[in-house]
Amino acid sequence: MLPRCNFSMIPHSLAKRSLAILHDLVAVAACWFMAYWLRFNLDIPAELMESARHALLPVFAVYAPACWFFGLYRGVWRYASLMDLRRIIVAVASAAVVAAAAIYMLRLPGVPRSVLILHPVLLVLAMGGSRFAYRAWRDRALYGRVMFAGEPVLVLGCGDAAERLLRELAHSPEWSVVGLLSEDARRTGQELHGVKILGPQEDLSAWAGKLSVRKAIVAMPEASPRKRRHTMELAVQAGLSVMTVPSLEDMLGGKVAVSKIRQVQLEDLLGRDAVELDSAGLHSWIDGKTVLVTGAGGSIGSELARQVALFNPGLLILLDISEFALYQVEQEFQRQYPQVRCAFIVGDVKDVAWLDWIFAHHHPSVVFHAAAYKHVPLMEGDNAWQAVRNNVVGSKRLAEAARHYGTEKVVLISTDKAVNPTNVMGATKRLAERVLSAMQQERCEDEGGTRFITVRFGNVLGSNGSVIPTFREQIARGGPVTVTHPEIIRYFMLIPEAAQLVLQAGLMGKGGEIFVLEMGEPVRIADLARDMIRLSGFSEDEIKIEFTGLRPGEKLYEELLTDSEQTVPTPHAKLRVAMSEAAPDAEWRRDLESWLREPAPETSSDLKLRLHRFVPEYSPQLN
Repeated sequence: MLPRCNFSMIPHSLAKRSLAILHDLVAVAACWFMAYWLRFNLDIPAELMESARHALLPVFAVYAPACWFFGLYRGVWRYASLMDLRRIIVAVASAAVVAAAAIYMLRLPGVPRSVLILHPVLLVLAMGGSRFAYRAWRDRALYGRVMFAGEPVLVLGCGDAAERLLRELAHSPEWSVVGLLSEDARRTGQELHGVKILGPQEDLSAWAGKLSVRKAIVAMPEASPRKRRHTMELAVQAGLSVMTVPSLEDMLGGKVAVSKIRQVQLEDLLGRDAVELDSAGLHSWIDGKTVLVTGAGGSIGSELARQVALFNPGLLILLDISEFALYQVEQEFQRQYPQVRCAFIVGDVKDVAWLDWIFAHHHPSVVFHAAAYKHVPLMEGDNAWQAVRNNVVGSKRLAEAARHYGTEKVVLISTDKAVNPTNVMGATKRLAERVLSAMQQERCEDEGGTRFITVRFGNVLGSNGSVIPTFREQIARGGPVTVTHPEIIRYFMLIPEAAQLVLQAGLMGKGGEIFVLEMGEPVRIADLARDMIRLSGFSEDEIKIEFTGLRPGEKLYEELLTDSEQTVPTPHAKLRVAMSEAAPDAEWRRDLESWLREPAPETSSDLKLRLHRFVPEYSPQLN
């Protein structure tokens, strides 16, 4: 008795391949007789039908191995592509030539030459058409059902990324692309994968209303940041929930697929150009050296440490007074940069003995000084003396330790609030700049030693204590979002961009410069709040904006240069150098030393008046 065949034991892939082979053999036969049928005007003579049957065997003998040899069964019908069609054409064309030669050599009678031409043409159509029809059916696009399967969405952009996005979303049950909007109005009316280009992007609001669309996808990774920002702003202003495809670098690098769309963040709306770094110069400067980053647990300090880690330092020292912040950075670095040798040190930059141990033990060649108190209202009253001690005394003691132990460069991270300051925080940062300027002057007099460089920039998006985290928390609570004044404006840049430019300035600095970062266009904080509300999926009716009045020490407009300063360009487009006044003289230095050794002033007003003596451009707000 023969054993029963259990078809469930046949591997799934083998079964599919067998079906594909069977399909192609049937297609070879069907197209062979179809060629005769067309050749004889739909009426094949009986004697030629018999000839066709006899000739079919050598045709099978040629086409079957040709299809196998040219890899027709390595492809998956579910993902049939132009490459599969190319294989079919090559296989069929090669087999047609061999089959014609075989029929001639075997002297099979009654095979018209027109049949030998018609047969491969029909076979390519049959084999290719069936594969693409199967894919279309599996993609649920054959009868257009996918067009209405998911949530309707408009795609902004008609380039390569948009084309790839349409292909990947064609079989998505979540999204249904109902139209495209182009930067080029001349493309209106054209189609991309069956989806119509409705018009220019400026018509987005009208089309969103007509088609009842609530979401838009920006598919323009190849466009300039300014163009992408303009497109995203159009979508935000239209009240749509806005998403975007990954960056061009991530897609080209194979990190993510174009279909991995994500919600647009506020950083996308900033639209900053990528920073071009002198990578070779930075490698030459940092590679193998010991680098110290103070304030390494903060947003700027930690990003500086990440950027330094990319240039292979011999030892990266991360110093911060906050144990918890430093622990978080330590955990990240152990995961992300295991190849970088690091020392995580808890300490205070005002602690002379501890600084002495750090420099004596590790001998850092480069210091990036990001440790500072930065919150304007918090440093304005009772904490004003602590701002002086941390921002001025801490910077001075760190710089003195670096000079004593022969550190090559010290780079101070300053702020736009140091320009014509109206608050204690800005005044202390300006005083720290002047302290380093004085120390640089002493270096010039000694003709050697440590070089001191200052880098000044405005707000960075998402940094600790900035308005962005505050707005996010307020929106999460249901509002209101509080803004101090309708007309208050600030300069913003991204944290990685700021850190990269600090490194570039440190590389370029010869000593004594105040580098000013190109901050772009100022941003109205009220507009920032509105954008965040819309990006969070709410309207201004749902999340209110309240204006609370300027806080102590706060200015409507921030400046990047003092009145007595002018800037000169550098070889880097995003860096300029401020030409400041002469360094403080010896008497100024002695007076400052004496004041810093005194106990805390009795009132914040007394402190502000003394601070004004050392920073003449400071306009204190007295109680």
